[in-house]
Amino acid sequence: MPSTTFDFDLFVIGAGSGGVRASRVASCLGARVGICEESRVGGTCVIRGCVPKKLLVYGAHYRDDLEDCRAYGWDVGEPRFDWVRMIENKDREIDRLNGVYHKILSNAGVRLYQDRGVLEDAHTVRVGDKTVTARHVLIATGSRPRRPDIPGAELGITSDEAFHLERLPGRVVIVGGGYIGVEFAGIFNGFGSEVIQIYRGEQILRGFDDDVRDAVADNLRRHGVDLRTGINASAVERDGGALKITLTDGSTLEADQVMFATGRGPNTEGLGCDAAGVALSEDGAVSVDRYSCCSVPNIHAVGDVTNRMALTPVALMEGQALAYTLFGVRQVEPDHANVPHAVFAIPPASVVGLSESKARESHEVVVYRTRFRPMRHTLTGRRESIMMKLVVDAETDRVLGCHMVGEDAPEVIQGLAVALKGGATKAQFDATVGIHPTAAEEFVTLREPVPEEEAA
Repeated sequence: MPSTTFDFDLFVIGAGSGGVRASRVASCLGARVGICEESRVGGTCVIRGCVPKKLLVYGAHYRDDLEDCRAYGWDVGEPRFDWVRMIENKDREIDRLNGVYHKILSNAGVRLYQDRGVLEDAHTVRVGDKTVTARHVLIATGSRPRRPDIPGAELGITSDEAFHLERLPGRVVIVGGGYIGVEFAGIFNGFGSEVIQIYRGEQILRGFDDDVRDAVADNLRRHGVDLRTGINASAVERDGGALKITLTDGSTLEADQVMFATGRGPNTEGLGCDAAGVALSEDGAVSVDRYSCCSVPNIHAVGDVTNRMALTPVALMEGQALAYTLFGVRQVEPDHANVPHAVFAIPPASVVGLSESKARESHEVVVYRTRFRPMRHTLTGRRESIMMKLVVDAETDRVLGCHMVGEDAPEVIQGLAVALKGGATKAQFDATVGIHPTAAEEFVTLREPVPEEEAA
């Protein structure tokens, strides 16, 4: 039952994906809900993440499309790209989505405070120059980009600033080999920048299946990105009108822009967690149990700020589960198993389930893998390839992981995620009729396992 002791039954700090979903669902369940946001409503994904990034990926892909269309009989004039127009159009769509999120909150009866929220105690939040009290408080403040601790790091940009550059840089050095670095390497390269990407590890996309990592790296190089692994930036300084980047081997690079894609950290600094007694992990994330409750019983956290699984759909799931747990008829635990995800490289990579190496830690596995040129490029002659892979439990025949690098990979894997969630076996994949001619049909026609000596 709603409490009259406090101003709100639930007060949410942060109006990103997780916070908005939790507040909307809680309000629909009868709770009195307030939410605050110091920036724009919509959070990282809508304002400075997934959505604008995907729009830029679409835009960057047209260079290849315009080249390829000639193979299909189309003649077009000399293409010319306008970065300013691209950014203006992107901003217009972000403005529209920001308005949509405002309407979502308003229509659900959630009171929005457009100011920074800071915990004063377990039930009190200071919002700007006001204070509000709540029976439950939800921390949904997300994450922010991290810069490396090197001289001159302030001279570079992060993904936040990359969406608002006034002009397209001619030469870009990207530091980092995670999904953000890989995606922006493809974006800048596609729009015509000279791109050098450096990563300290032996291969990009740490944590992904090794075949996925290798395929994405090959594609970056094939598209013209100068990808260098096993090396890092040690300093950045101005050199006339350019930037000079010193590397850990003592060599230097010159660029018009340096972008640091060196990870993100939970956004808890200055949030008042100490004052409220909220325990944080070593990396600053809010520590939570399986129901998203933190060390203070009435304070909860969802999304990137918990550092569990930094994906927008996961934040949505966690926010909705928490709302039902607090104001529904039963506790709902978010399910983090077999969550599909994608890297919007050019072409993209997408996976669901376990990588081969992770699966081998607890299973005897059989691996199925194929590589082939996509049908559309049989005419264009472009050196593109698709990699598909299934990791199967040798004892139960259950499919443990599906991996794909190639055009439309996220669209294909989203459907396969349903199969994995349902416990599909390799025999069921084999019994499924494919749609011909498609790339996706390869997932149901893989018959020959990879010889053990060739597996990872």
